Amino acid sequence: MLRHFLGLLSVTFMICIFILLMQFVWMHIKDLVGKGVEIGVLAEFFVYAVASVVPLALPLAILLASLMTFGNLGEKTELTAMKAAGVSLFRIMRPLTISIMLICGGAFLFSNYVLPVSQVKLWALIFSLRQKSPELDIPQGEFYDGIDGYNIYVRHKNPKIGMLYDMMIYDYSEGFQNATVMVADSGQIFFTADNKYLLLRLYSGESFENLDRQQKRATQSEKNIPYRRESFMQKQLLIDFDTELNRFDEKALNDQHVSKNVVELLQSIDSVQTLAHDRSAEQSAVIVENRYFGRERQSGRNVEEGAMGVSDKVYDIDTLLSMLTDEERYRAASTALEKAQAQRDQIDYNALMLNDYQRYIRRHEIELHRKFTLAFACLVFFFIGAPLGAITRKGGLGMPVVISVVMFIVYYIIDNTGYKMAREALWPCWAGMWLSSMVLLPIGVFLTYKAATDSALFNPDAWLKMLLNLKRFIYKIWIQLRKHLRTFARVNS
Repeated sequence: MLRHFLGLLSVTFMICIFILLMQFVWMHIKDLVGKGVEIGVLAEFFVYAVASVVPLALPLAILLASLMTFGNLGEKTELTAMKAAGVSLFRIMRPLTISIMLICGGAFLFSNYVLPVSQVKLWALIFSLRQKSPELDIPQGEFYDGIDGYNIYVRHKNPKIGMLYDMMIYDYSEGFQNATVMVADSGQIFFTADNKYLLLRLYSGESFENLDRQQKRATQSEKNIPYRRESFMQKQLLIDFDTELNRFDEKALNDQHVSKNVVELLQSIDSVQTLAHDRSAEQSAVIVENRYFGRERQSGRNVEEGAMGVSDKVYDIDTLLSMLTDEERYRAASTALEKAQAQRDQIDYNALMLNDYQRYIRRHEIELHRKFTLAFACLVFFFIGAPLGAITRKGGLGMPVVISVVMFIVYYIIDNTGYKMAREALWPCWAGMWLSSMVLLPIGVFLTYKAATDSALFNPDAWLKMLLNLKRFIYKIWIQLRKHLRTFARVNS
């Protein structure tokens, strides 16, 4: 049974990896298509992408494999025979439970050591691909805007000799107000030896250049000329067009939460919490020091001295206001309002500064809990899939796939909801990240209990009988309630 389960787990894991990988690639398809990316770079991208989808693929594969394993046992009456021989469901599940625990340990090690490295390399590669210039492929009969600051139109092409005919080039690299328009009978495009520049060679053409940028330097007579026209037999343009893949510096991602293991996450959280606490204490001291009503700080010998000769003298605001004239009251109120607004602005600024620390801490705490929830989700999905397979007694890829997809969608929705709640600080990070486990674990315990007691959980007759009993119970309550209402109405009348 263990060999059968591990075989199914391997197959289902590969299927889940493929499905989730296609979804991930589709999300980043614009970074890959039209860039002329080499096969080696694409292979590197797919390897890192596979590592990034493992946290979602592994629990789903365990759920599907356990459903199929125990569904096959139930469908072939092998599960019934083992129970008839006195072997309980928990004893049947024992070897698979031990295997799942080992897989959970491996999942934690993977998410703690392998996943941070793969995430750094994956996002560094994605940033590099986003900065890479697109592959040069000028079409016929339409404008090509793949070169920043230029639009090129070619009516005809001769790929054999590399000639372009009836060309029109719009150069707005210095802004639309300073655009240059060029037309040519023919032209050629070359790359420089270092593949960093594009050499555009034009033959028999004209160029029209806007002179707005030269108006300040032009004479009075030249200011009346709106543009400059130039005819040429041959003209060359050197355009910045780097076709090489410039690697993004991975060190820039070392302080991100996805690049750290448990120890590094705890250290970052502790250090930033200390900084946030010190900053908060400093800001609180400044607010107390700059208070604007209720007390006046004085120093000298005529007042009751405190530390360093400084004391607080309390005033009665109503008494002070009654001693002022109307103009002085208005001026005092205006001054107080200005100080209150300045204090409010200072508090808002302090909250904004502290919010950066809190956001940093939340992201690291979310990543810290995520490393444990992945391993625990594998165990929870096993205790959902195994008893469900024993109850439904349906093997193959029919019913198990449907149940797995439904359960995984429920898990994904709950997990994503908890993550967003934790990210937006609406819930504590531990509550948001463990929400899916807290919801699905009771379901797994309930299904395991029902499977161990041979409950007909999915038997239509049993559900119909329960509904009939519920209907009779509700009807009896309604009869008793109606009798009490009639008695109450008779007594009041």
